[in-house]
Amino acid sequence: MPRKLINAIKDHSLPLNDESFDKIVQSICDAKIVMIGEASHGTSEFYTIRAELSKKLIEQKGFNIIAVEGDWPSVQSVNRYVKGYGNEGDSARNVLMKSFHRWPTWMWANEEVETFTEWLKEKNKTLNNKVGFYGIDLYSLFESIDEVLNFLSENPKYNVDLEHARKAFTCFEPYNRMPEHYALSAAHFTDQCISEVSSLLSSLRRNEERFSDEHEEDLNVIMNALVAKNAEAYYREMMQDAKSWNTRDYHMVEAINEILKYHGEDAKIIIWEHNTHIGDASETNMKDEGLINVGQIIREQYGKDNTFAIGFGTYQGTVIAADRWGDPLEVIEVQPSKLSMWEGQLHAAGQEDKVLLFTDENRELFNDWIGHRAIGVVYHPEYEAYGNYVPSRVGSRYDAFIFIEHSHALKPLKE
Repeated sequence: MPRKLINAIKDHSLPLNDESFDKIVQSICDAKIVMIGEASHGTSEFYTIRAELSKKLIEQKGFNIIAVEGDWPSVQSVNRYVKGYGNEGDSARNVLMKSFHRWPTWMWANEEVETFTEWLKEKNKTLNNKVGFYGIDLYSLFESIDEVLNFLSENPKYNVDLEHARKAFTCFEPYNRMPEHYALSAAHFTDQCISEVSSLLSSLRRNEERFSDEHEEDLNVIMNALVAKNAEAYYREMMQDAKSWNTRDYHMVEAINEILKYHGEDAKIIIWEHNTHIGDASETNMKDEGLINVGQIIREQYGKDNTFAIGFGTYQGTVIAADRWGDPLEVIEVQPSKLSMWEGQLHAAGQEDKVLLFTDENRELFNDWIGHRAIGVVYHPEYEAYGNYVPSRVGSRYDAFIFIEHSHALKPLKE
């Protein structure tokens, strides 16, 4: 790798501190959508820095929505807690531990999220326009079905949609709440069965003005129906990797747009997701496989001037992950990045935490293709070179980048 990239990093990087956080916030200008990534789902610094940036955006820029890579029903418990809706729980710890029981629980039931949740609850006590905290993922197929049926059952005046819902969800009854069983069997479903969930959502949308807006009940029923519709499609397609990836990211964008619409034209949203979701896919080799992502779609829908994407990376450290899907979590060593990779170049430019802001003036300096590390909930350091680096044009994939020289594992909540 030519030294020009190392020199460009040296010339344009800032020390990671409160002053550089302020410069990131200033660079966001009037954008109404800020996407803050992470290079893994198990790194403490990614969560804590993301939280600090979000605090500044709430306090200095009036952002009033946080949307995260989590399931709608689980994250709704957090939303109700931070907004003081009902008797959700007496502490963030209890809410998080009660709500996030699906593997990988550590993604949201951790001390870093606990600290931010308590901060947000206290902050909301001072705000007329309280900040919401919402999940935009689609894994909660059966939980969302339950949410819709329970809501309609407890509100008999919506009995037309209740009967519609019962009919729509009959398709899922044989699968014993195991979406993988549904995925394997969905090929045998009739088109009529598959279309029932979509028509239910359409019916709920037609009637949504009837729903109470107390404690956002109207938003909750629509979003759970949306999850059910798109989760059905996702699990049906999950044997076709590329197609199911796109279905998931299109759902997350649809969820983002639904939440923005609900909160009105002045709404401003912060999105917390993995780099692979918020870093523009068209600036990576994902596009060669026909893959899109949230970052790309949001830029296309709202324009680059109205969006801002922040990526993360680390040279080495520790991370929470597992050996296989569903296995117990472990603290795993993150191997030092190779010099030829993006994180290796950042390390070679100086062994300290740093921030890069990409502008029209310097973006091309960082746009040579280079491998950029991504760690998921399953991680095998010994095979990292074969699957954990995404070839990227980093300067155009993001608008800013935060680098941690030596990162540390998340702190999962324990009983």
